[in-house]
Amino acid sequence: MKIAYLGIDLLLEVFDSLLKEDCEIIKVFTCPADNKTEFNIKTIAAAKSEGIPYTLERVTNADLVQLKNMGCQLIVCAAYYFKVPVSADIPMVNFHPSYLPAGRGAWPMPIIILNKLKYGGITIHKMAEDFDTGDILIQKKFKIESNETLQSYMQKVYEKIPALVHTLISRLPSLLKNAVKQTGGQYWPMPNENDWTVTADMDADTADTILRAFYGYECIYSSKGKRFEIINGKVIKSVSKNKPFSVKGGYIRADYIKEL
Repeated sequence: MKIAYLGIDLLLEVFDSLLKEDCEIIKVFTCPADNKTEFNIKTIAAAKSEGIPYTLERVTNADLVQLKNMGCQLIVCAAYYFKVPVSADIPMVNFHPSYLPAGRGAWPMPIIILNKLKYGGITIHKMAEDFDTGDILIQKKFKIESNETLQSYMQKVYEKIPALVHTLISRLPSLLKNAVKQTGGQYWPMPNENDWTVTADMDADTADTILRAFYGYECIYSSKGKRFEIINGKVIKSVSKNKPFSVKGGYIRADYIKEL
């Protein structure tokens, strides 16, 4: 099956799984990234290794026409953050890291952890004009643990991708025909700086939830007029007196700390 692939490193497991299904990826569309918290390095390296042409330019209607002329049979989107025009000429599916219809939006995973939801998941759905509203082909649900981090959440997503890709490729016509329309649901706006900011007067549990929800990405620690960027932070519940980056009932350790 000839496939065009759209994505960054966050869901590169989809790309790898497609290759294991003997799919022919004819072009890769990826996005510019800071390669600090959002990455495209592995996606570009994988395209080069397989001899697949790639671009950082966003997909256009002209690209869809060209892909159709190249014999493209499926467009797979996996963590591609540009808006994609939708065409009826080629089946287009998206891998979304929540159990739709809950969690529509570009970054649902931190919100699932912040809101202490019981379940997360991954959904493959048809692409539609409105984000994450297309008919559902396949989805899997998993439990959210009390100590879940963004990193551990994504690991659960990665573990489920190979089987989902196998089902998608082996049963594509049937899945497209029997896709289930979404009902209800809610679009979740992107988290903002307030969501990933920890302050010295926060209790340890609240601070810990924020750091777990954005683990691997930048968080802010604010105290006495000073602000610090922290990555991979963790709350140590202990006496916080005279400890740097203290919160009520503990203090923060992190892999990366930089005063702003």
